[in-house]
Amino acid sequence: MRFHYAESMTPVANYIPLARAAEANGYAGFTISDSLIYPKASDTSYSYTEDGGREFLENKPFIESFILATAIGVATTKLEMTTNVVKLPVRPPLYAAKLAASIAAITNDRFNFGVGLSVWPEDYKVMGVDYARRGKRFDECIEIVRGLCAGGYFEYHGEFYDLPPVKLNPVPSKPLPILIGGHSDAAFKRAAHNDGFMYAGGGSEQLKPMLDKINAYRAEAGTAGRPFRIFATEMGEITVDTVKRMSDLGVTDMPVVFRNLYVREEDTQSLQKKYDDMARFADNVIAKI
Repeated sequence: MRFHYAESMTPVANYIPLARAAEANGYAGFTISDSLIYPKASDTSYSYTEDGGREFLENKPFIESFILATAIGVATTKLEMTTNVVKLPVRPPLYAAKLAASIAAITNDRFNFGVGLSVWPEDYKVMGVDYARRGKRFDECIEIVRGLCAGGYFEYHGEFYDLPPVKLNPVPSKPLPILIGGHSDAAFKRAAHNDGFMYAGGGSEQLKPMLDKINAYRAEAGTAGRPFRIFATEMGEITVDTVKRMSDLGVTDMPVVFRNLYVREEDTQSLQKKYDDMARFADNVIAKI
């Protein structure tokens, strides 16, 4: 099991010290949340809160994911950076590929590209992207990112994007891991065709049927024999037993955070408190796994 520190929506000055502390305490990586805008008005419910409320996001700082991944990458030497998750179809896929490839090159392939759909129609509108058929658009974006990051000339002719033969330089020295976030059946199918699945959290009972579906789709797609990473985020009190239950399900990576990220209040927790929580988990759990 690999453990990733998952702090987010925290004061900007906290990120680099926390990343360095995570590396020093034996964490394998740092996961990076993504948010473009906070619309003043929206009728959309948020998928991962009990009441569908989005108010916890207002006034929370979100550094652009690619920039934060770069900053953490150059401030550390071993830590993986994993986006959780970049809202890919609202971004130009060629430019997203350029950014991902550049981060991988700068950090010696320590970048994992976690991607998903945005639940907010407002994200699509302000970025000038049609909300309709966003799933198909997402699939094309993934194909373009993967093709461009593989090196050599790549061309693409799809419903939404048309690229002549082009290539990027630099590109990752090994295949860029593309991990899929989302709790829909379409997300499970996408994950089965890519390199991993990112579970937003909710416990092992909710995760098991999702993984059963993903494993069935992997068998159907002929990808069951490929390496596959499963990220399952946990918040709050996390014990060795919690980790064992996740490991028994096939989870390979656990992003952990020790406070409730869904509160409306801004994060006023001290860095020292975060350091203490991080070190306590390293001593009580990581060291015993």
